[in-house]
Amino acid sequence: MKSLYLIGTPGSGKTAIALGLALKFRKEGLNAGYFKPVGSTPGVAAAHDEDGILMKEVLKLDESLDTLVPLTASLFYVSAFKDPKYCQEKVLNAYQAIAAKYDPVIIDGSSFPWVMAGFGLDAPSIARLTQSAVLCTIKVDNDFTFDEAVFINNYASMMGVPMVGTVFNNVPRPLLAKTEGPYASLLASFGYRWMGTIPRRREIHAPTVAEFFEVLGGEILTGEDRLDLLVEDVLIGAMTIESAIDNLRRSLNKAVITGGDRADYALAALETSTSVLILTGGLYPNVNVVARASEKGVPVILVHYDTYTTIEKLSAVTRRIRPGDDRAIGMALENIERYCNWHEILESLKV
Repeated sequence: MKSLYLIGTPGSGKTAIALGLALKFRKEGLNAGYFKPVGSTPGVAAAHDEDGILMKEVLKLDESLDTLVPLTASLFYVSAFKDPKYCQEKVLNAYQAIAAKYDPVIIDGSSFPWVMAGFGLDAPSIARLTQSAVLCTIKVDNDFTFDEAVFINNYASMMGVPMVGTVFNNVPRPLLAKTEGPYASLLASFGYRWMGTIPRRREIHAPTVAEFFEVLGGEILTGEDRLDLLVEDVLIGAMTIESAIDNLRRSLNKAVITGGDRADYALAALETSTSVLILTGGLYPNVNVVARASEKGVPVILVHYDTYTTIEKLSAVTRRIRPGDDRAIGMALENIERYCNWHEILESLKV
């Protein structure tokens, strides 16, 4: 049976789908395994890719994390690794060790399909090296994100990699019908298959305050015990209170980003449904802000970036399923069973 390589971009839910498929295949009596050729770590203190840790624990895999995730790449990996051939051999040897024990192997793609292309270790290249079939996972926000699906399918096909199809994941309610109708039809016109549409579910897709803090760093001024709050929206506090109050009231479970000197905006945000207050510029806020946030149980994070840089960094924030998060793990399996054509995905892997 071929291995299944999941390719997508940040927020597309590759790991949640990989977990759900592995659990479903095992439920069907198959000995499904997991492999992530190129991982990443959330910070300088972390030694291993968190997805590998999750899969090792949930699937009860005996292999070491260095086998499950042989490489972890940073933004400046070229200087760190130096030798493309060595890296390719390390990935292939680790994969062969996994593939000798598990069938099928679910291969989890890196954050972007092109990561480590300079070493010949981009996702389509590894899929070809491991003779895997590719499942494209796409988070749908608009028609341009649908174009990502077409582009990835086209590129992987041109690389000679067999395409299983595309799963649209984390889809907001207004776009559900569009993915099952026009998007699925357009994919079919290119010769590609739609394999399901998974709706947005806050419990599995909304990141937590802790995941915001992992990306931003900074100083937690209050709410250290509330970092598990979910963040469903982000608002930028750059307008007057009179102009912003309606937006603050309409947006639920939000992160509010504003300057540390905007006590008026911060206090107004704290009177609405706010999960975290992020204060930029390294400016310590008015004591009333910290006191009110503490009363409301809202974490406050002080960062030294300007607002623009803070927003830019937040593009790297994604929801991660953690070991022990039984509800999210159960939802990962439920999403495959309810919303994906898992039978067709499995049939596509049979040689």
